Amino acid sequence: MTAAPLEPLFTAAEMRALEECYPGFPATAPELMERAGTAVAVHALQAFPHAQRFAVVCGGGSNGGDGRIAARVLREAGRDAVETTAVEQADVIVDALFGTGFRGAPRDDAAATIERVNAAGVPVVAVDVPSGVDASTGEVPGAAVRADLTVTFGGAKLGLRVSPGALQAGEVVVADIGLGEAATEHAHVSPRVLELVPRKSRRDTKYTAGSVLVVGGARGMTGAVRLAAEAAFRADAGYVAVAVPEDSLPVVEATLLEPVKLTWAELERAADRAQAVAVGPGLGRTDDARALVQRLLGELEQPVVLDADALFGLEPGEWRAPVVLTPHAGELGRLLGEESAWVDAHRLEAVRRTANRFGCVCLLKGSDTLVAAPGHGVLVCGPAPASLATAGTGDVLTGVLVAYLAKGLEPRLAAAAAATATAEAARLVPHARGVTAGDVVAALPHVHG
Repeated sequence: MTAAPLEPLFTAAEMRALEECYPGFPATAPELMERAGTAVAVHALQAFPHAQRFAVVCGGGSNGGDGRIAARVLREAGRDAVETTAVEQADVIVDALFGTGFRGAPRDDAAATIERVNAAGVPVVAVDVPSGVDASTGEVPGAAVRADLTVTFGGAKLGLRVSPGALQAGEVVVADIGLGEAATEHAHVSPRVLELVPRKSRRDTKYTAGSVLVVGGARGMTGAVRLAAEAAFRADAGYVAVAVPEDSLPVVEATLLEPVKLTWAELERAADRAQAVAVGPGLGRTDDARALVQRLLGELEQPVVLDADALFGLEPGEWRAPVVLTPHAGELGRLLGEESAWVDAHRLEAVRRTANRFGCVCLLKGSDTLVAAPGHGVLVCGPAPASLATAGTGDVLTGVLVAYLAKGLEPRLAAAAAATATAEAARLVPHARGVTAGDVVAALPHVHG
C-alpha cells in the first residue's frame, strides 16, 4: 500500500482507545496479545535468522505478556528462548519490560536490568516501545533500552519518531494486529508530501511561479544568503532576489549569478514583488539587523521565514504576516528562556510551547524535524540522514521553505515539505561522507522529479 503524505502517530492514550474499540474488548485482549507476541517472534527471526539463544526480559503487564508469547513462538521455531533477566549469554535479547503506558524514570531494580541489557553487547528487539521511552513524547527521563529493532503494534507511536526516544528505537516495524485505523493528533510526514508542492504550469511567469526575497548576508557571512537563494531556485522558485548590506554587495555580485542583488536600503521595492520573504541567513546580530527584522515584521503581509540571526532577541508581537520560525535547539532554547539540553530532552513540548508563545508555525530542526502550529498536532519529519549535520544546510532548508511558501503552500505543510525535501536531497548525494550544503542544493531538482 502506498504511503500517504501524513501518517498517524499514536500517543499511548490514542492507542489505548483504539484497542478498546476492538470487537469484544476486553474479552478479546488475549487474541490481540497472541498476535502481538507472534509478530515479535516472526520479526526477530527475520532480522536475526542465525540466532539460537533468545533472552526475553518480561515485565508484569501486557507488554510482558506479549514477550512471553514471543518466547513460546520462538521455542516452537526451534530456538532456545528463556524468560529471564540473565541476558549475558543470549544471542538476541527481547525487551518486554515496559509498554506504552510507562511514564517517568524506571525504579532502581528496573534501571539495573535495563543497563544489563544495554551492556550485553548483542542485538535487542523491543516489544512495542523500548523500555524507558515515553511512548507519547519520546522523552527519556532515566535509563532506557537501546534497541536495534522495535516491533510496534497497530501504528507507530509518537515517541518512536521523536528524539531522544527515536534514537533508542533502532529500526521500527509496525505490525498489523487487526486494530483497524483511527485519527490521531500528530502525524509523521512521508516523502509523498512533496506531491503537494505546486508545480510550474504553462500559464506561469517567473513571478507567478514563486517570487522570493532573501534578506541577510552581512560581511563575512555572504555564503549563507547565497545558499538560501540557490536553494530557492533549485526548489523551483521562478524569481529570487537577495538583499544584503551595502558593503557585502560586491561579494554577492561576484558569486551569485541568477538572483537579483539589492542592498538593505532597496528592500521596499523588492519586498513589494516577493510572494514570500526569508530573513536571517547571515544577517548578523547588530542593532541595525535587529531593527530591520522588527521593521519587516511590522510591514510585510506575505509569508515570512525567520531563521538564524533573525531569531536572536526575538519577542512575540502583532505581526501582519504569517510567520515560520526555523530554530535549532540552541536558538529555540533562547526563545523560551531554556537551556538547549532541556530542548533536546523535551523536543515535543518545546516546539509546541514556541508555536503557541509566538502564535506562528515553528520548525525545530534535528534528525527528527518537528513542525508545530497553534491549534494543530505536531508534524514529524525524518529521520534525516546524518550527512545533513554540516554547516549551511539550515540555510538550504530556509531557501526551500521560502520557495514553497511563495508557491502558495500553506505554512505548516510548507515547513514539513521543506524539511522532507532537504533530507531527501541529502540522501541523493552520491557520497555519504564529506557532504556539503552545496551538494544538497545541487540534488534538490532530483527530489522534485
